[in-house]
Amino acid sequence: MSVAHAVAHGAFGRACLYELDRIMVPHAHREGHIVFHVSGAPAQVVIDGRAFPLNPLEGNAISPWQPHYFAPAARGVPTLALVLYIRPGWFVEASGQASEILRFGCPVLAVDTHIRGLVQDTVRMLSSHCGDHAAFEDRLGALTQAAFDQTWQWQAGSGRGERERFGFRDFRIRRAINLFNETLGEPIDLGTISREAGLSRPHFFKLFREQMGLPPTLYLNALRMERAIERLARGEETVSEIGLDLGFATPASFSRFFIANGVVPPSAYRRSVLGAVH
Repeated sequence: MSVAHAVAHGAFGRACLYELDRIMVPHAHREGHIVFHVSGAPAQVVIDGRAFPLNPLEGNAISPWQPHYFAPAARGVPTLALVLYIRPGWFVEASGQASEILRFGCPVLAVDTHIRGLVQDTVRMLSSHCGDHAAFEDRLGALTQAAFDQTWQWQAGSGRGERERFGFRDFRIRRAINLFNETLGEPIDLGTISREAGLSRPHFFKLFREQMGLPPTLYLNALRMERAIERLARGEETVSEIGLDLGFATPASFSRFFIANGVVPPSAYRRSVLGAVH
């Protein structure tokens, strides 16, 4: 069973120390997503349908909205991983380079001595829950910058073409995204959403994937996970209330969804977050 050993929320996004031993479903995040092997069995992360190694010498860098999932070496064989969800806006501010966004040059990053040291320091601070907040954010900023630079080391253009390619979205897709956010807790029919956006269903799916890099179903799941994580971290509602408000018929269905998309049951995730805060 996968375990959340430590979870921290902040302006940077999220930093998690996860023990992973089961395959996940394809999913995505609006954050930049970086995964480092800490100990245990080597594994794989499947990104855009291609499997990439996760081991002491190779980490994984996943750009915002890029579909991916974790795949263990074998079911029940655990891998301890440092998993970062970095908000692009925070990275722009932390990097001091307003021209940069958190879109990585390639999905595999070489874990050199410098990056390994930053990973170890981050894991130590995250595990102890007693590190200075400013120091922790500084260390996360240095680690994210080092990972970002490493993925672009052998790529031409340092991401400028990528920034231009993903900078504009069709107004009909923006309309659909607004509808998703407005009706998140209601039964959502994608045929109705496509019509409201002024598109046929096939054209909507095609254009959404072209513009966002993933199908609308995965985007909708990502929104539900974001909302669930935010509310679990606040600790003001029961897990059942959150699940029902997000459109899940039973607590069990909400728990299955959360585990498949986010590693551990929602109750375990909440304990990890609140344990770090208090």
